[in-house]
Amino acid sequence: MNNTVSCSDGAGAGTPALPFCHVAAAAAVVNAGQTVEIADGDYNETDLTFTRSGTADAPITFRGTENENSIGGSRIHADSDSAHPSNGLLVAGAQHLVFQNLTVTASYTKKALLVDHGNDIKVRGVTFFGTGVQVTNGSTDVVVAGSDLEGKGPVALVDGGSQNTVISTNQVYGNNVDNMTGIQVTDAPGTVVVSNTVRSSCFPGIVLGGASTGATIENNVVEAQTGYGPPACANPGRATGITVAATATTGTKLDYDLVSSLSGGAAYNWGGTAYSTQQALTAATGQGAHEIVADPDWLWQRDPSHKPSPVIDSADENAPGMLDRDAYGQPAADHPTVPNTGTGSGTRDRGAQEYMDFGSLFTPAGPSRLLDTRAHIGVPTTTPVAAWGTVDLPVAGLAGVPAQGVTAVTLNVTVTDPAAEGHLTVYPHGGDRPTSSNLNWTAGKTIPNLVTVPVVDGKVSFYNASPGTVHVIADLAGYYSGKGSVFTSKSPTRLLDTRAHIGVPTTTPVAARGTVDLPVTGLAGVPAQGVTAVTLNVTVTEPGQEGHLTVYPHGGAAPNASNLNWTAGKTIPNLVTVPVIDGKVSFYNASDSTVHVIADLAGYYSANGYETYRPVGPWRLMDTREDWGFGSGTNMRHAGPVPARGTLDLDLDMPVTDSVTLNVTVTEPGTDGHLTVYPHGGTAPNVSNLNWVKGETIPNQVVVKVQDGKVSFYNASDAPVHLVVDTPGYNSR
Repeated sequence: MNNTVSCSDGAGAGTPALPFCHVAAAAAVVNAGQTVEIADGDYNETDLTFTRSGTADAPITFRGTENENSIGGSRIHADSDSAHPSNGLLVAGAQHLVFQNLTVTASYTKKALLVDHGNDIKVRGVTFFGTGVQVTNGSTDVVVAGSDLEGKGPVALVDGGSQNTVISTNQVYGNNVDNMTGIQVTDAPGTVVVSNTVRSSCFPGIVLGGASTGATIENNVVEAQTGYGPPACANPGRATGITVAATATTGTKLDYDLVSSLSGGAAYNWGGTAYSTQQALTAATGQGAHEIVADPDWLWQRDPSHKPSPVIDSADENAPGMLDRDAYGQPAADHPTVPNTGTGSGTRDRGAQEYMDFGSLFTPAGPSRLLDTRAHIGVPTTTPVAAWGTVDLPVAGLAGVPAQGVTAVTLNVTVTDPAAEGHLTVYPHGGDRPTSSNLNWTAGKTIPNLVTVPVVDGKVSFYNASPGTVHVIADLAGYYSGKGSVFTSKSPTRLLDTRAHIGVPTTTPVAARGTVDLPVTGLAGVPAQGVTAVTLNVTVTEPGQEGHLTVYPHGGAAPNASNLNWTAGKTIPNLVTVPVIDGKVSFYNASDSTVHVIADLAGYYSANGYETYRPVGPWRLMDTREDWGFGSGTNMRHAGPVPARGTLDLDLDMPVTDSVTLNVTVTEPGTDGHLTVYPHGGTAPNVSNLNWVKGETIPNQVVVKVQDGKVSFYNASDAPVHLVVDTPGYNSR
């Protein structure tokens, strides 16, 4: 059916070629087993009443169009003036009906849905505006699920001897100052109220009254406070979360709900007695062993410990009336840092909405060589990457990386034998190539950099942005997926400096072909136990000859992989993420001369913590050679280098970020120096992230803790320097 000009409510209508103009016209003639398809658009209906019935095996379905939120774009409006108010949908004695994907608005004093003595009525994915929904007059087996209910309270009312009603997985909002009670059940036995999110704005959240015995109240999130947080209600006495009258307690089960503690009112009233805590309720009644009274805030903004919301992965999956998806069509999602404390899979969330805003965890692996164009590893030949050429590298299913579920990989990428100056861009396979760079080089130079890159179709891509050929090497450091270790960022701290006997007993350099074993656990805030990997900014200085450094897990043999490559006399840094064995990591000097090694801690991985990684890029955040920033006004910055001994603060404009991964490139330096990247608001620590000589362009990946949404860059040199900053992702709780 349709509400366009090419429609008719007369005989012979109701076909795709000649649809009805109004839903009422279709409802008057539809038969069991048929579906009324309601096209996208607005339908002004007067007294839209459903009296025709389907059968148990062949229901009548009224279905609107579905949008990305599973809420229909087919909008039904009660068309009446104030003297003749009209319900939105009125089911009058009908049976076996289904309503899907609609938006329904009633007259102010009427119900958006009124089921009057109906049987087997199923509502899914419908938005109701007005004075809510009502199931009454002995109706049986009515299900209102996966919907948005908004209006004057009670927003959902079940009464009049109705039986076995299910109110499941709905967003319920009271929006009228006279009465914003969320869900009220009166004289309606066997009612199931499960997995709803109820916001009743200082009125009762869920109320069972009269002879509403044998009910189930589970997995709901009830917020009776004003808005989404403090202050407490002006009249907290009426802002009780869940109320079960003495006449409704028989056979009723109350458990696995979360009731907000912010209204100032009682969390529960069971049989006429108020209880403010779960412990008191359970001790007195035996009910609610898994109830939670707490702030349900989803974004951790009010929790100083930054712990995830207690609604996550804590619902009773076996409760009656549970849907297979949330109110917006999302399946259950297992938050990687939250213990699964619910029943069944343990991954269902309380309330109507599944929390999906989390990232991935890291599994250290390797180092293992995945790509070497010199040795046809990862490629079919030994030819270098062509000028302006691309290599697509499979990473999923190799070297311990799972075949499925990988979101990103961390690789140590080295460019060698470049025929001309240029840069390398590493990016997700199959997407548009970004403008960012990961490595920059001059002809003939060997340069490494750690790269974290999102994985698409199991692959990542390497683009040689130069007019000459180049060989590329990539060693796996680890991967991100739904399982693994949690990153904890730390302020930069020096753990090793062979020049100053930090981490070693002397000031002698690392011997040719020599190894240094460095303890990392129990130091600088790294736990003594349970650490799986550390991230270090490693710098080599004063090398007597060319060579490379391999950083690897303690206790084994040095693998055929490199983390830093240098020429004689060259100081060069690189970020390294390395597995920890026996609380240590090892550094192998693969050269025929001595070298000094420096290592600064950026963070560690373990089973504890809340930060998850969100691959988002690479995105360009800043280029001081150009105007840059977000929006306008104070957020916009004009082109200009970082002055000598100067600091630049970068506003990341990212949500609730704990640490960020940056690819930082220094270019056009006027003299030798180094760069320190550190959390905003403090003093630049005695560490370095990039080291350069005059005129050199050099990149390095940086992982840095975020403070006040910002990070800071200190130019520790006596001349200005330009910075280019890209991000492949960030860690957030």
